[in-house]
Amino acid sequence: MPSLLHKAEIMDEATMKRALRRIAHEIVENNHGTENLCVIGIQRRGVSLARMLCAEIGEFEHAKLPLGMLDITFYRDDLSMRSEQPVVHSTEIPFDVDRAKIVMVDDVLFSGRTARAAMDAICSRGRPAQIQLAVLIDRGHRELPIRADYVGKNVPTRKSEMIGVSVPEFDGRMGVDLYDTVQD
Repeated sequence: MPSLLHKAEIMDEATMKRALRRIAHEIVENNHGTENLCVIGIQRRGVSLARMLCAEIGEFEHAKLPLGMLDITFYRDDLSMRSEQPVVHSTEIPFDVDRAKIVMVDDVLFSGRTARAAMDAICSRGRPAQIQLAVLIDRGHRELPIRADYVGKNVPTRKSEMIGVSVPEFDGRMGVDLYDTVQD
């Protein structure tokens, strides 16, 4: 079982908040406001980041965006390789996805497989007008032709490295760290 060796702090709390603020402004600008705009966070940390983005947009647009949370466990193409007993989190999408402009939010974009699974899960509920992707970190190494529309920071990594995004809800702090995997 590999262990993780901390290499560097990529974002502290202030830097992370600035990146989220910038992404929030880009989302509103690119969508010409908030009309018909909905946000869906991908479980787990994507949900926390989606809440932060909605709060940020609410502050400067004085609008409350519909917010959903999505578990993509059963839409993954590697489910059988991940675990015999997958951990399933809740999916709550309290709005109609038909004809909505949806911004999916995730913490890290890596292979593109999570984003593909999320799009499949969303489209199983209806036909959105548009799906956009917002990520805090894009680390490269795509296996599918997927790119983010909104990126907090591009961090080129080696495949042996890992990115850890910390959010208060799960980790008691905000930040992004780079780790190296070490074989025990």
